[in-house]
Amino acid sequence: MNAKELKAILQALQDHEVAELTLETPDYKLTVRRGGPVQFITAQAAPVVSAPIAAPPHLVAPPPPTSHTPAPTPKVEEAHKEETNHYAEVKAPIVGTFYASPSPEAAPYVKEGDSVQKGQILCIIEAMKLMNEIESEVSGVVKKILAGNGEPVEYGQALFLIDPA
Repeated sequence: MNAKELKAILQALQDHEVAELTLETPDYKLTVRRGGPVQFITAQAAPVVSAPIAAPPHLVAPPPPTSHTPAPTPKVEEAHKEETNHYAEVKAPIVGTFYASPSPEAAPYVKEGDSVQKGQILCIIEAMKLMNEIESEVSGVVKKILAGNGEPVEYGQALFLIDPA
């Protein structure tokens, strides 16, 4: 199953408000559930008894320094949002690991400033040992790559900003 197929399945579930779907092939079994109760499983741990031990004064670490960096003001956030709001976002269709190139020694599929065509491969997301090629949904210029090579990405996380042509 590739990213497009998984994205289509998830979209169909959302559009038709399906609560559960199980898809089984010789290679894999996929079960997707929406809503419903969340089950928590807890294990009974043995009680731990401990006595406080005072560390010698020369081994006590000083408190961490406090950061005095001011939070961004709403005007700064608005300006950044306005600056990037005309860009198309390419989002992760699945949870997995982001890879910018087909192999560690290969050049990345795209770099910031590159022109891309709709359907062109931008990256790979590895999920459950499957390599899913992520394609551009628009033609344009890659303005920003928002994920780092080898970093985990979440479903719906923005990966690229593309200035449509």
